[in-house]
Amino acid sequence: NGIMKTSNETYVGADGRLGLIDLEVPLNYNGKIILFLHGFMGFKDWGAWRLVQDYFVHQGYGFCKFNTTHNGGTVENGIDFPDIEAFGKNTYSKEVFDVKSVLDWLNGQVEKWTGHIIGHSKGGAISLICGSQFDKIESVSTWASIASIAERFPTEHQLDLWKSKGVRFIKNGRTMQELPQYLVLYEDYLEHQEAFHLESICNNYPKPLFIAHGENDTSVNIDNGLRLADWSGTKLHVIPKANHVFESKHPWDSEHLPPALLDLCSLTADFIRKV
Repeated sequence: NGIMKTSNETYVGADGRLGLIDLEVPLNYNGKIILFLHGFMGFKDWGAWRLVQDYFVHQGYGFCKFNTTHNGGTVENGIDFPDIEAFGKNTYSKEVFDVKSVLDWLNGQVEKWTGHIIGHSKGGAISLICGSQFDKIESVSTWASIASIAERFPTEHQLDLWKSKGVRFIKNGRTMQELPQYLVLYEDYLEHQEAFHLESICNNYPKPLFIAHGENDTSVNIDNGLRLADWSGTKLHVIPKANHVFESKHPWDSEHLPPALLDLCSLTADFIRKV
């Protein structure tokens, strides 16, 4: 019913790979487009993310959610992880390039817009980096974001093992696959560690920031949110009793957002409205 609603279109991202992308712009469009960035082992159609899109569209926002090009999905299958080779070769730089590509893609779709990015988990870190680099992004919201890329890497013996083998494996609890991670992920971080250092990025953050975390997050401890808020001199919005995915799960069969995620959407919308 809106100005535009497209699903599973494609954009060209890192290494010329195609990624799936959705865009919805409502009739009461307020000129702001929210870019939603999924986390590690995430994808745009995970769980209740479609209802997050509905929420913001009902409030007058355009909403764009997309798969990063090396998340393990393909254009034919964006939900399971058929391309483990691409997953293994993913880097932070590639995801930053993907966001830049999505900004360019949006310029070809919508005439007047300002960008407001929401990143979940690892996507929060990418969002902070992109917000510090790209003018088109006017505000950044992080949901359960990591506070450091470096500390997600293995250390000591495990790091030596990764270096000597060139690959390590991580189990996906949903698909039960053993997914490879090649050393290029670590090498890319070392090469760009200044640009990827979240503490220094947050210290003089050039744009409005909204930082939220679930109180009972067992995947990315709330300490991460506390550090980001502290470094950037902003307030941490704690979602009471909520876990890493704000009480949603995959698949999400209800047509209603879980209360914790609804709260989070409402707080985030209030923040973006004031930007």
